[in-house]
Amino acid sequence: MRLMLITDTYPPDINGVSRSLSTFATGLADCGHVVEIITTLAAGDGEPEPLKRHVVMAMPLPGYPGLRIGISTTWQMQARFEEMKPDVLYVATETPLGIASIRAAAKMGIPVVSGFHTNFQSYLEDYHLPGLETVAQGMLRSIHNQTARTLTPSADTAAMLERWGIQNVGVLGRGVDTDLFSPARRSEALRRSWGADEKTPVAIYVGRVAAEKNLPLLMRAFAAFREVHPRAPCVVVGDGPRLKSLQAEHPECIYTGAKRGTELAECYASGDVFLFPSSSETFGNVVLEAMSSGLTTVAYDYAAPRLVIQHGQNGWLAPFEQEEPFLQTTREAAKSWDNSAVRAAARQAASDYGWKRVIQQFEGELQTAIDSKKNMSGM
Repeated sequence: MRLMLITDTYPPDINGVSRSLSTFATGLADCGHVVEIITTLAAGDGEPEPLKRHVVMAMPLPGYPGLRIGISTTWQMQARFEEMKPDVLYVATETPLGIASIRAAAKMGIPVVSGFHTNFQSYLEDYHLPGLETVAQGMLRSIHNQTARTLTPSADTAAMLERWGIQNVGVLGRGVDTDLFSPARRSEALRRSWGADEKTPVAIYVGRVAAEKNLPLLMRAFAAFREVHPRAPCVVVGDGPRLKSLQAEHPECIYTGAKRGTELAECYASGDVFLFPSSSETFGNVVLEAMSSGLTTVAYDYAAPRLVIQHGQNGWLAPFEQEEPFLQTTREAAKSWDNSAVRAAARQAASDYGWKRVIQQFEGELQTAIDSKKNMSGM
């Protein structure tokens, strides 16, 4: 098939959505399909560029300058589609770029599968725009119901979308590279640089340093961890709009900035307990990456954690959005940080979530959209 993937975020952006989309695109290309990308950022200098990329005009996301909103018109997208002649589109973001793509596809008779990757509607309060969530839900419903199928990473999010009135929702999970994210990446030199020895556990967070990640609870959880292990280093891996203020407010933590590839994998594997207090995920790729790295994870009971964590056996779950139980669960995990059976079980659970199965399902979803369009047009 010939696929045009449309997204506002794609590598070299560092976030779970961009990494997942890159994996989808390269996975389909490796299967022999033709894949082109329309996005808002050129490849980084020296970065390999295996797929053709079209870059559109963009503006910074208000309150979050590290992310961009793609800007395009319907006729501009029609011109791009005329050039490639895609069999199907995958529209990953509900922005002016995505909307123009859906409209252009409708005019040209190209089937569209959309993705719901990010709970932007729930970020409005975090970014000082309260009261607009219902309006955002209506806009998202209108956009997604113009597409043949909406794919989202977890059953929790799929149920939410169906409650909103979005039709034909499917769950397309996520995978993890177990060769990259492995306990074998553990670095004693890195741990020493953080001030940890073999008897000192490291509490770690990996992800965007942004308001929607529930950073106040993260800092309270780090403090709860230190109640059990007063000398434990608390490490934040990532970048985002709240990084500088968090560094100023909590200088006791270690901040590595954003990491990629083997450096990121070494950070994971050199930690011991992964704290993930976010309650706004559609999935939570970092949970799989942490578990694949052999870490004990503390997270809320929803999305990826609900799917892969068995409480007390391969990680720890707290009731959704209940802060005091999350902190108590953190203390329990701190006491069991060196339980080799729990950590081995976490690694084993993550190993069941390879990318091959996910890419095959994605391929099938796109082919179904193509076939349905052909049947409707009597071809």
